[in-house]
Amino acid sequence: MKLIECPRDAMQGWHRQISTDEKVEYLNALLKVGFNTLDCGSFVSPKTIPQMADTAEVIPRLDMSGTKSQLLAIVANQRGAAEAVVFDEIAYLGYPFSISETFQLRNTNKTILDSLELVDTFQELCIKNNKQLVVYISMGFGNPYGDHYDASIALRWVDELVQRDIAIISLADTVGVATPETINKLFSTLIPAYPTVEFGAHFHSAPHNWEEKVAAAYDHGCRRFDSAIKGIGGCPMAHNELVGNLATERLLDFSVERHEQLGLDITALWAAQEIADRIFY
Repeated sequence: MKLIECPRDAMQGWHRQISTDEKVEYLNALLKVGFNTLDCGSFVSPKTIPQMADTAEVIPRLDMSGTKSQLLAIVANQRGAAEAVVFDEIAYLGYPFSISETFQLRNTNKTILDSLELVDTFQELCIKNNKQLVVYISMGFGNPYGDHYDASIALRWVDELVQRDIAIISLADTVGVATPETINKLFSTLIPAYPTVEFGAHFHSAPHNWEEKVAAAYDHGCRRFDSAIKGIGGCPMAHNELVGNLATERLLDFSVERHEQLGLDITALWAAQEIADRIFY
């Protein structure tokens, strides 16, 4: 089971500006915990996500010595991807590929077909620069905009991505509307159909329904989960304050119940949680 810790997702919509020094301290603490991947920042317009404007300053100050974690950065356009790939520390570029036309236009000012062309550009950049592209199926379980949704739409776009040799695809519950039934349908279909693809789950949820979502994905073969300490975050572009990220603490409890050996340094995790208490107030 792979845990993808997402401090970027937690920080990007926070109500006060988090200083560069605070971000560096927090990320360095998280690097000691032993998460598989750290979603550490984004190379996007500072006007859109001002909290992430200093990602290029943060990355060189991270201590990668002795950590088993790899870094992932989110990109939304060709310029951001070109900025990200120059950093040797970054192993993965993440791109939110929305299957809601309304949200894709709102999030990146592109249509879905434009976005698919961008995936090709990102994939080429990643191959040239020894990175790997992670594509998030944004609004993968439904949307609040009235755009038509059913599971077949998600399956269609996943197939388009697989044909482009995207090897890591994470289904994102951007506004927390996923139900166990839809989760079951998608993962039970996708994982057997594409055995060489690593499928993940990026759930946003309320405290009362996180476990049914995780269990539905896990029981159908998903072993890659995104989460954030304290469950902070969500998508600021979606403007839905009712749901946050899946809390890492809850995911750790779930992994114990399922006898998953994660190999995390719990003392380092406690230290990171203390920093989170200071930052997120």
